[in-house]
Amino acid sequence: METGKLFVIPTPIGNLEDMTFRAISLLKECDLVLAEDTRTSSFLFKHFGIETHMQSHHKFNEHKTTAEMVERMKGGSRIALISDAGTPAISDPGFLLVRAAIQEEIAVECLPGATAFVPALVESGLPCDRFCFEGFLPQKKGRQTRLQQLAEESRTMIFYESPYRVLKTLTQLAEHLGSQREASASREISKIYAETVRGTLQELVTHFTLQAPRGEFVIVVAGR
Repeated sequence: METGKLFVIPTPIGNLEDMTFRAISLLKECDLVLAEDTRTSSFLFKHFGIETHMQSHHKFNEHKTTAEMVERMKGGSRIALISDAGTPAISDPGFLLVRAAIQEEIAVECLPGATAFVPALVESGLPCDRFCFEGFLPQKKGRQTRLQQLAEESRTMIFYESPYRVLKTLTQLAEHLGSQREASASREISKIYAETVRGTLQELVTHFTLQAPRGEFVIVVAGR
């Protein structure tokens, strides 16, 4: 029996025109699409005329659905995995399914495509040759410890943050890494109101104290 395959497919983080031709073709051709939120992905599907059946696969049910999907792929199904925006498994569900598929010797292919931190890193003007991706900082337990550890990091650091916690995170980064550390904050990447603000951490704190943060953020901070 022919073994199936798992395709990990990035989707646009803002502008729908960032979708690749190959991603559209595979989403149309595969047997099933696992989506983080089928309501969100339905807009994408409608825009590109994709009619493949979708099923929910998110952080609250991925432990349950992973085993079932692995069995389907072992039976020959070609399954695509998408998240609401960007590349699955990067601060989004996906790692568990990828790992389970690999353990069962099912082919896994991740397409290149949209990931928020790459344009934010390049637009920051900070060194891109060596960097570490931190994603979301721990919200409570372990947060202070992680910030203390990052004070010694020599590489450029990248963080994801929601608009509701941007000011808190920038303030804490300034406290632990130094208020004069160079940084940038990019929001609404590839959307109409995309913006990157650059300066010291203290300057960014001042900026977003005066202008309420809106949209999803990528914070880039210079290494020590």
